[in-house]
Amino acid sequence: MSEHTDNGVHVSSVRLLLVVWVALIIGTYLTVTATYFDLGSLNIWIGLAIATAKAVLVALYYMHLRWDRPFNGFIFLAAFLFLGIFVGIALMDTGQYQDTLIPGFATGVGSAASGG
Repeated sequence: MSEHTDNGVHVSSVRLLLVVWVALIIGTYLTVTATYFDLGSLNIWIGLAIATAKAVLVALYYMHLRWDRPFNGFIFLAAFLFLGIFVGIALMDTGQYQDTLIPGFATGVGSAASGG
């Protein structure tokens, strides 16, 4: 009855969590700073890259995937792969019809929705 079994719980150090937190704050700063530069269609890819890096940091260190079973990491990577596929398809679709939009065609939509 006095046997002690290890339940596999990993406790991260406060120093490590603070380093990850600082990295997330720097990532947020980079995201906000990137919006001030007009790089055309590259802006969305920069934003997505920063967001992906931040999501990976959160999953690895705050969700403890770094110390979890490899299968859970595989599921995480598979989810990111499918998310990338879906976002890529959506961006390709947007790129296909962007040239056919009529400038100024739907300007009254926002004012009609707000009652103005």
